[in-house]
Amino acid sequence: MALLAATGAQTETIPPSIVLITIGSVTGVSIAALFTGGLLPGLLLAVMLCIVVRYRYRNENLSGVRRPTAGELGRSLVVAIPALALPFVIRTAVIEGVATATEVSTIGIVYSVAVGLLIYRRFDWRRVVPMLVETAALSGAILFIIGTATGMAWCLTRSGFSTDLAQFMASLPGGAFTFIAVSIVAFIVLGSVLEGIPAIVLFGPLLFPIAREMGVHEVQYAMVVILAMGMGLFAPPFGVGFYVASAIGRVNPDEGMKPILGYLAALLVGLVLVAAIPWISIGFL
Repeated sequence: MALLAATGAQTETIPPSIVLITIGSVTGVSIAALFTGGLLPGLLLAVMLCIVVRYRYRNENLSGVRRPTAGELGRSLVVAIPALALPFVIRTAVIEGVATATEVSTIGIVYSVAVGLLIYRRFDWRRVVPMLVETAALSGAILFIIGTATGMAWCLTRSGFSTDLAQFMASLPGGAFTFIAVSIVAFIVLGSVLEGIPAIVLFGPLLFPIAREMGVHEVQYAMVVILAMGMGLFAPPFGVGFYVASAIGRVNPDEGMKPILGYLAALLVGLVLVAAIPWISIGFL
């Protein structure tokens, strides 16, 4: 459960992340650039988690486990290719102009249904109506959150909060270094108490212009913000995502706190690398 929760904290940088789409929508940053820039940071943090897993379980008794043959691995890969291709299909559709960021979700649904019907042949028609009802309810909740957060962001902007915040951040010693460090701490806290979308809608339009003034690339700053929020979402004792993962895995949260700390430490190291090395986020733009 701890490992799955930790991976959830770093997956929002991988297309087709709705948080990436939200950032692009409220800040004006290219969604195609965000999709491209999010791949390598996500891979980096995945490697960091693999290192921790390898270290933790290096002495585990695996005498009863059979190593799969190359043929078995190859067959499994071939079977998984249609499902693994979904993020690349969505990214290509956005970059090539086939669909907009909001329309591309429909392509993902059509692709998933087609693969489930024609290739895997495990599409359960009895789940269609419950899924549609759940989707409608979730969409309504998200729209309500976005609408409310947008109104609050407008009020904060009209009150001069953004100007005061810009002046405060600009007055901090250390320039861009201090700004990114403070942003990491702030969004870890925000991720613990807010969902990613309302936090982005509320603070994105205020902080991204400051990042530009500080000389921080928008795509890099977006990756830092997303990863920091993800850590906060799954960080005990306040992270909502941690308790959701515990409930799904039927694990006592008290038992899961200690194992997840090591994974969060690995994510923090990866986050620092993403913040310190701009090429990780913008090298392929």
